[in-house]
Amino acid sequence: MRFDWSRLGRTPPTALAHARDLAHHAAQWPTRAARANLGAAPDDSHSAFVWDASHAALVSKLLPAKGGEVRVGIRLARLELIVTRGDNVLDAFQFDGKTDAVAGAWLDSKLRALSLKPAGDGALPYALPDHPARGGRYELRLLGRELGELSRWFAGPAEVLEDFSAKLAGLRPEPVLCWPHHFDIATLVRLGSGSGESARSVGVGFSPGDEYYAQPYVYISPSPRFAGGKLPELPPPGHWHTEGFFGAVATGEDILAMKERGRELLGFITAAFDIGRAKLGA
Repeated sequence: MRFDWSRLGRTPPTALAHARDLAHHAAQWPTRAARANLGAAPDDSHSAFVWDASHAALVSKLLPAKGGEVRVGIRLARLELIVTRGDNVLDAFQFDGKTDAVAGAWLDSKLRALSLKPAGDGALPYALPDHPARGGRYELRLLGRELGELSRWFAGPAEVLEDFSAKLAGLRPEPVLCWPHHFDIATLVRLGSGSGESARSVGVGFSPGDEYYAQPYVYISPSPRFAGGKLPELPPPGHWHTEGFFGAVATGEDILAMKERGRELLGFITAAFDIGRAKLGA
């Protein structure tokens, strides 16, 4: 079933920051489980998530559990950890009123029962900002609308990114993954066979918001950055972001103003990608 874009916008995109920050911290438990139980990939993709529309969750790659492979994920609308096997949820843990220590102990017990290593063994190679909740306790009773909206913001753009990736199958785009460090969903399209700073590529993704934008946004980020001169004109409603990272951006408010959100968002991403690809000479 396709995502219903008319359901998006019930809560202003600028009102999601606290829910986003809580979800970002909670999502570190599934990635810890993956780090503890999967061999390390050179690009760290073993620790990344995919969007599972059937569970409305970000889920890990398959873990080699007793009785059959499982995934560990975070269901955003309820902010709960889930352990899944196929279409079935084997168990779930709601964060509301709990701390990370309690969540970790619960998850470790479930992983051990499946003959998997505990998530506590999966150290993170990066630092996160301080926990957004007072005392590290997740208090969610007043965040139901925001968490539901956050989940929809992941669901819609994830679907569009998959559609975009499918259109470019001949260019072999990398899988659409959610990276737990920055909490963005993205694919990377490599252009040519260069390496290092000379490698040409375009990253295309969605962020639920960060230090650059206090709302969700999509980005199309060509690399290397265009040299000198006037930047190419983007199709509306995009603009060029040049501080901290370089790329074409459409904010959540821009997306909500689109009449046919899914179709127009895909069109904007495709057009901005084509501009970046042409400017890079690929």
